[in-house]
Amino acid sequence: MMKKLFLLFVIAIFETFLHAQPITLKYLTEMKELRLKLYYGNGGKGAFIQYEGKKEIIPLKVRSYKLDTISQGPGQPAHHYFVWDEMVNGKLSGTYKMMQMKNIIVDPSYIRIRDFTQFTHFKLELVEEEGDPDGDDKYLLHDAIISFNHFYNNRLLIEYPDGKKMNAELPFPDSPDAAQQSIIEDYNFDGYDDLAFTIPDAGMGVYSTFTIYLYNPKTKRFDLFKEPDYSKSACSCLCDVSVDKKNKTLYTGCRGGASWHQDAYRFDKNGTLKWVASP
Repeated sequence: MMKKLFLLFVIAIFETFLHAQPITLKYLTEMKELRLKLYYGNGGKGAFIQYEGKKEIIPLKVRSYKLDTISQGPGQPAHHYFVWDEMVNGKLSGTYKMMQMKNIIVDPSYIRIRDFTQFTHFKLELVEEEGDPDGDDKYLLHDAIISFNHFYNNRLLIEYPDGKKMNAELPFPDSPDAAQQSIIEDYNFDGYDDLAFTIPDAGMGVYSTFTIYLYNPKTKRFDLFKEPDYSKSACSCLCDVSVDKKNKTLYTGCRGGASWHQDAYRFDKNGTLKWVASP
């Protein structure tokens, strides 16, 4: 029963970040039509906007996020409700709202705030891009811009605010129908969000393998996570990783033969991930 619930939990987690990125929106002002691209990760994290023809990006801070998997009834897609605060030079300048179900965007809107005395409401329209998506995606996390591709290559680029860059290669799906996904989550429970990239396992594709980059607040860099000792584990991989924030426990899950397996890990005082149990 526990493993069945774990599997359902993992499926629910994956439902929260499978979406097309980025999306293009437009709205009319008194003077002209403006277009922008909206980038965001799971739960709305890592979000920013970039106006067409502009190099500058504008950070978006999650004000609220709600995942509704119940009210629509069995078999219906989950509804994701996002509210972001637009931050310019560290100050609130507007608010973005929208609802998403699968790849459908519903009722996007923007409220522009000026001096907290003028509030202008704009209804946003989704712009349908011609041709196949190029798969490029970006996040803004800890002031660093993270760039990767979902479909066509395994390159990872992290551009830090001091101008330094990190280039890396990610594991890539064997199947042409599979996609690289990413999750923003605090995997080592230090209060700072980290970055994970996932692909289906090389066998049947019944679970996902994770490559995790932990954010180091002292160096302000993302470091590739060192995998734990698997000598006692049921699964010898970072697979279907989930976190229990309350108990500061990290779980992995995999399938061997006809059975599902699970492992529990905790970080020791030196920051090394240690196996605890295989429930």
